[in-house]
Amino acid sequence: GVGIGVVLTAGFGMARGLLADHYAWVLAAQIGIAVGQPFILNAIAKVVGRWFPLRERATAAGLGSLAMYAGIFLGLVLTPLLVGTSRPELTLPRALLGYGIASAVVGVVFFALVRERPATSVGPEERSLVLDGLKSMMRNRDFLLLLVLFFIGLGLFNAVTTWIEDIVRPRGFTIDQAGLAGGMMVVGGIVGALVLPVLSDRARRRVPFMVLALAGAIPGLLGVAFATSYALLLVSSFALGAFLLSSGPLGFQYGAEITHPAPEGTSNGLLLLAGQVSGIAFIVGMDALKAPSGSMSLSLAILAGLLVVALALATRLRESPALRPTERQ
Repeated sequence: GVGIGVVLTAGFGMARGLLADHYAWVLAAQIGIAVGQPFILNAIAKVVGRWFPLRERATAAGLGSLAMYAGIFLGLVLTPLLVGTSRPELTLPRALLGYGIASAVVGVVFFALVRERPATSVGPEERSLVLDGLKSMMRNRDFLLLLVLFFIGLGLFNAVTTWIEDIVRPRGFTIDQAGLAGGMMVVGGIVGALVLPVLSDRARRRVPFMVLALAGAIPGLLGVAFATSYALLLVSSFALGAFLLSSGPLGFQYGAEITHPAPEGTSNGLLLLAGQVSGIAFIVGMDALKAPSGSMSLSLAILAGLLVVALALATRLRESPALRPTERQ
């Protein structure tokens, strides 16, 4: 599955760079890259469950998410440096081709080094069929609550990062300041993905750390929504990313544990799907609720309210049965 995603990403990444002068081909290549994305992202929980013992799985999921956030950050930082402001019609194709070559190199390394499974199993390998697993998930109270949390949390992050410039511009912040605020969210996500999953593994608890992540994200979102000081905006952006994005790997691992023996890729994919669907809805809704002055305060206040709802729902989650104190996995 990951191999399919690697081939699509590398192949269409190269095509996007080689055909960068033609918008229609760039769009087609971008769609091809997007098709490959779920094959890679949905595999994080599966790889973690197959290669790592239970006591290390949240940490491993956090590292997988950290790599994803780091890639986003590098793209945000490198692209302006590679393109610049002088004749971007010449430098942008080169930048896209560079990204395509990097994807192809990573693809070659993947097929050369990656193995399907470890020599010695680190956990139970039995899995239900996909459809049976899907049915059991839809009857699992805690997983349904988790779906709602991802619907709110991931959708909120997608919407805020999409509209970050429009969110801060009515308060007098520049485009560059808005870009740095968005970058601080990703940096915060990298730090959070390093810290919170490790603490979760050491404490052998999932739910308290997801509650902590959602609680910490609320003041971060309010700061992004209403801060008039640039320093406060950056601190709030960092806090929002650190808490909200760190809840992602915890949620993926928790979902895999409470739905076992359903395939991890299925639970992972459903959680991502919930966040992508809500992201589109929130993006459209924020645009529709924009004030004549350009302010998005109303929609951000609504999102903050939804985050409070998510926090209340998270307190009703039951701890993962896989983390019983007597286990030594």
